[in-house]
Amino acid sequence: MNKHLKNGLFWAMPATWMGLIFLSSRMPYDQQDIKPALASRFDLTVLEPFFRPVSFTYHQSTISVEALGIERFVEFLVRKGAHVAVFFVLTLLFVYAFKKTTDLPLGKVFLYSFLMSVGYACIDEINQSFTPNRTPYIGDVVLDSVGSLLAIIGLYVVRLFRKQS
Repeated sequence: MNKHLKNGLFWAMPATWMGLIFLSSRMPYDQQDIKPALASRFDLTVLEPFFRPVSFTYHQSTISVEALGIERFVEFLVRKGAHVAVFFVLTLLFVYAFKKTTDLPLGKVFLYSFLMSVGYACIDEINQSFTPNRTPYIGDVVLDSVGSLLAIIGLYVVRLFRKQS
């Protein structure tokens, strides 16, 4: 296979993932609402004793079981957890593409992958500003950055363990 074509395929993976993030961000909130599915499939009331003491402010709103109800509270956790997970995966895909297509030292691969993921997180929030019932928020960029950082830390730890073996 042609080297340029092969390199393009490695970069197609993060590009495709970014496209999926873009499409998800273009969906209005009501098309992504998972509360009805949660309420119909799970008895979330069993979680109330565990989450009742949890209360914090996010985007100028109080997030708690008392303020939101258990379904909306769990949905909030799932949605924000998705931010972390999605950008964790994007960072892994960037690292993989860099490692397969460049001779950069690992530190730079990690740095560039992190920066590209965080940069795309910023673009993603701007994209949301054009979507009905969605608002951009820097806190989501922070969550995305945490996901990216966790990917880098995880890869670094795996590398350390492999060197010790």
